[in-house]
Amino acid sequence: MGFSKWIGATIGWSFGGPIGAIIGMAVGSMLDASSKGSSVGTQNKFTTRSGDFEVSLLILASIVIKADGKQDQRELDFVRAQFVQMYGKVRANQAFNLFKEISKQTNISTRQVCLQIRQMMDHASRLQLIHFLFGIAKSDGHVADSEVDAISRIASYLGINPRDLESIKAMFYKSSDAAYKILELDTNASISEIKRAYRKMAKKYHPDKVLHLGKEHQKGAEEKFRKVQEAYEQLQKEKGI
Repeated sequence: MGFSKWIGATIGWSFGGPIGAIIGMAVGSMLDASSKGSSVGTQNKFTTRSGDFEVSLLILASIVIKADGKQDQRELDFVRAQFVQMYGKVRANQAFNLFKEISKQTNISTRQVCLQIRQMMDHASRLQLIHFLFGIAKSDGHVADSEVDAISRIASYLGINPRDLESIKAMFYKSSDAAYKILELDTNASISEIKRAYRKMAKKYHPDKVLHLGKEHQKGAEEKFRKVQEAYEQLQKEKGI
């Protein structure tokens, strides 16, 4: 499939607004102007397609990678590897070429991009974006404060509350209270509170929440779900549940 056909077939609401403008600058003449924006304004708020998620991810990833003032090859390799794993080599190469063009842009408004995503994308999918961004930040073995700040700012614009942000962040960074943070608990939580929190978080991070994004995004969702299970198992042992 040619690039313009691929992007036209997989993207819905993200053809419009600031994200559409960024895509347009990135691909230039590769986009078929006749199809651009044909479905904008008629998409249901929660009908995010795999391509909408993919393009949103590419733009936000470019922001995080540049947050520390440089593009580390390990971070770029991580993005490529994740896309190969999710989409296969052909589609991954197309996506990564788009990513490189997006990364060259210097006038991307994080706020405008995030507000479009927040308006059109469901909460579970937005949590999945944050999960991927922390994976990028961790991929070079060193997480700069500027990268964490960038992800925190993105999460705020996306309408992700601080406890959800800390929950996902704790999945990537070891600490004595990581299990509590993943389950969004205080360290003095009771056994009943721990059980209740586990049920709540297992429901929030269940892979079925992002089934509409396609099977290619199930692995990331399964990783979040597994981290919740591991956190609960750890607290079970500590508390003798």
